[in-house]
Amino acid sequence: MVKPLIQHPAMQRIAAPFMLGCFLLLTWQLSFQQLEVPVYVVPKPSDIVMAMMNQSSLLFGSLWVTLKITLLAFACAVIIGTLIAFLFVQSRVVEACFMPYAILFQVTPIVAIAPLVIIWIQNTTLALVVCAMLVAVFPILTNTTLGLRSVNKGLLNLFQINKASRWQILMRLRVPNALPYFFGGLRISCGLALEPYRVCRRPSFLRECPDEKSKIYP
Repeated sequence: MVKPLIQHPAMQRIAAPFMLGCFLLLTWQLSFQQLEVPVYVVPKPSDIVMAMMNQSSLLFGSLWVTLKITLLAFACAVIIGTLIAFLFVQSRVVEACFMPYAILFQVTPIVAIAPLVIIWIQNTTLALVVCAMLVAVFPILTNTTLGLRSVNKGLLNLFQINKASRWQILMRLRVPNALPYFFGGLRISCGLALEPYRVCRRPSFLRECPDEKSKIYP
């Protein structure tokens, strides 16, 4: 017997949040309309939609700049983080040498690095990509390294007994095992890639780098 569409788990995961969101938006609109809350205090959903329509060119232009920087940084973080993780799993000496510096970059506040990077690189867009990449690369690096190392010892011994090469062990055993860890790192990094752009739009940052204001704001 075919289940009704609403009973499918995938449909429930989509329908339940959607219905809750519609209910909250409707409640927000009607309650603030009845209470006559001023727009400058808390705008109603209809006010937000109208403002987005009236300033669509400015908003979509800014959105494109933000997405371009974020996606470039995220792609660089994925490539660099994955390649370094592959290198770490091949040599613990290399991991012991470079991992402390990776942790150092991670714990250093990006607000302290961004002005220096912009001054050194000169190109604001490229500098923001570098800053965002430095923030986003660490979760991918650590999660992928953990996944590549967390292989079943019995399977690893089986590969070694059958004289599998390092490349075969990496591609046929370690990489499939690391995929859940890798995607977990992606989920964390995709949000972190936005952080440097938010930092560089702060008024305190623009006071420190006044020459960059016109470049950061499209």
